Parts: sequence; C-alpha cells; structure tokens
Amino acid sequence: MAAGDLSVILPRVLIVSRRSVRKNKFVDFVGEYHLDLIVNYGAVPVIVPRVTGVHMMLESFEPIHGVLLCEGEDIDPSHYESDIANLSADELEEIRRLHASDTAVDREKDAIELGLAKLCLERNIPYLGICRGSQILNVACGGTLYQDIGKEHEKHVPENQRVVHMDYDNYDGHRHPVRIVENTPLEQWFSDSLDGGRKDILVNSYHHQGVKRLAQRFVPMAFAADGLIEGFYDPDAYNPEEGKFIMGLQFHPERMRHQDSDEFDYPGCPFAYKEFAKAVIAYQKKLNNSLTSVPKLLKLDGEMERKRKIIIRSFSLARNIYEGGNGNNHSKESELEAGAEFLESNTALSLQQETRLKQMGATVRNASSYMEKLRMNEKRENLARNVMNKMSVEQLSDLMSFYHMMGQICSEVLERKLTGIVNELTS
Repeated sequence: MAAGDLSVILPRVLIVSRRSVRKNKFVDFVGEYHLDLIVNYGAVPVIVPRVTGVHMMLESFEPIHGVLLCEGEDIDPSHYESDIANLSADELEEIRRLHASDTAVDREKDAIELGLAKLCLERNIPYLGICRGSQILNVACGGTLYQDIGKEHEKHVPENQRVVHMDYDNYDGHRHPVRIVENTPLEQWFSDSLDGGRKDILVNSYHHQGVKRLAQRFVPMAFAADGLIEGFYDPDAYNPEEGKFIMGLQFHPERMRHQDSDEFDYPGCPFAYKEFAKAVIAYQKKLNNSLTSVPKLLKLDGEMERKRKIIIRSFSLARNIYEGGNGNNHSKESELEAGAEFLESNTALSLQQETRLKQMGATVRNASSYMEKLRMNEKRENLARNVMNKMSVEQLSDLMSFYHMMGQICSEVLERKLTGIVNELTS
C-alpha cells in the first residue's frame, strides 16, 4: 500500500486473545467491553490470536498504533525471577487449587504479550495494560510480582488493613477502596467523584497476583489499603495529545458498572480508554507524517538517471557477492565494472565517502584480502551458530525481529546515501 493511502486507515489497536475450552475445543476470545470502548473512541481493535508461533510473526500485524493487553492466566514466574522458595509445596498446591483458572501458565501468551510490550517501549507506541496487562508491562520493564498476594503480602499487613483482591462468590459485584495519588491521570479522570480531601474510589478486583517491585521508570497512581499498587504510569511517556501513553491498571474500569446496567460506577471509568484512544490516533498521525515527509530528491534527466541506476545496481551486486561469498561469478563482472570505474575515476569522492563505500563491500578488487574476509566471516558464522544454539526460542525470536528491522533500516539508508553521492557528483 502506498504511503498516501495510510491516511484512510483507522488507527489499529492490537489486543491479544485469551484461550479457553468450549465443547472440548480451544476457543480464543476478548472481552467485549474492551472492543466496544476502542471502537467508540475511534480506533479499530485487531485481535492477535493466542496461537503457537504467533510471537515470531508480530511484525505481520503492522502498522501498530496502539496495544491493549488485558485478561489471562498467571505470568510464568521465570520472567521476573521470583523466589518461589519462599512458598512451600503445600502453599503452592493450595494456590493452584484456589485459583485453578488462573494458575495454568500460558507460555505462548506470555511470549506474545511480552514481545508486544517491549515493542511499545522501544517505539513509544501507546500501551494500556489492564489487570494482567499491567503486570506484563511491569515485568517487561524489569519489575517483579507477588506470586500470590494472600500468601506473600497480606500476612505482613495488619488485619484491619487487609484487602480481599479476589472474591469468587461475588465476582463482578466485589469492590474495595483504593487511594488515588495526587497529580496523576487517575486523579484528573476521577476528580468529579473524589470527596473533598479524600482521594478514595471503590474498584473491582479479579486478581491474586500483583506488583511486588515496581519497575523504576513508573510512578504509582493508586494504592489499596494493604499498600498494593493498583495503578501506575510513565510520566515521561504520557501526553495523549502527542501520541504518548504508557500505563497499567490492576483493576478493570471497563467493568465497573451498576448491576444489570451499562452505566458506569463513576463518570471517570471510561477515561483510560478515551485518553488511550486519543494517544493512538495522535501516534498514527505522527507515524503517517514521518512516512510521507520524505525529502524530494534531485530530479535527473533520463541519461543521468540511467547511469545512476547502473552504478547503484553495481554497488548492490558487489555487496551481495561480498556477503554471500560467491566471488567467482564471471557472468556479472561487466555489471561490477561500472561501480569500479566510478570509484577509480571520480577524484571528487571525499576520503570519508570512499571509506564508507569500501566498508560496504562496494568493490572487490583485492582478491587475497577478499578471500581472507570470507574466511573470517565463516569463523564468525560458526561462532554465532554455537551461541544461538544455546539461546531459547523467545531469545531467538527477539533477535530475529531486531535484525530484520535493522536490515530494513540499513537497506534504506544505504540506498539514500549512495543516491546522495551520485547527486553530489552530478550537480
């Protein structure tokens, strides 16, 4: 699709599905409240299926203008190096019995969501994490979790400050108070519902795990009475009007509604989604502008344009031979000559430009040096293979995605620089 066509695409928000079993078959689903709010505020939800291998093809979901992660099982403790030795075998078994629907770790979902979270952090893509999604965000940034709040946290809290964070008997109706921190987005959203000097609201709660150590980049926005963090954000990455939004909420504002009604408990409940969508729309505009604001190149006449293409083709071919190790392809020698002649005859090249072209393998005139480079490359390749054989699937997936992205960038920059050199010499 041409860059100009991107303006007609509504901003895309990726949401990872949760796996369940229905009639002896796996079914992927996403809560409809999330989808409704995203659509109502002007974006398009794109469901990423929890299917084996999807974590290795996340780039196929581009363009990504926002990520909303919500709902799911416990995150594999190995991702945050939890010290499970503090819990006895009997305690772990009791946790699995009490929270059977949540304690079955889903490693594929972990890999998909951690991959998306890291992508958002690298590119400053708007991110909203609800419940598990907030935990994923904290873990992706180096934070840790309580494997079980009741076993690890509540026993150290005075009895009058303890909080029930999961009530299966009153699942949607259960609420507990949280204290909102001043000068945070939550205070702004719920300002009409805060009583004078008190900064408390009642929130729902569907979790037995929670933030233990908050990652350094984040600032808390709300605390439960037992001291557990119920919301946090990155103040340096929060400006919805400019496309910036990185936030995690432990509670579910989209489900805070009156019984048998779609009316929210507080007017501020949908604001997390509203401001997130605002950031997504702004991010899309920024992304589209960066794609369409490419500086115009000097327009050459037909003959000069033909020569430019021949020279670029020569350099590109030499680079491919250099990287691929096929140095004896005589059928392509005539095509290589154009690049070699260009380098030898144009004294206008600066030393820096010539050095860069040589580093890119633009010419292969010294056979012995070339063969030595090939041998070095073979040694490096064998060493790299040995290292990669010891890496996990997730590490290899991250590495592949990184180098694919770097390859695309290098290819674009290379052609632009070569075009610039030709333009300088012909101007």
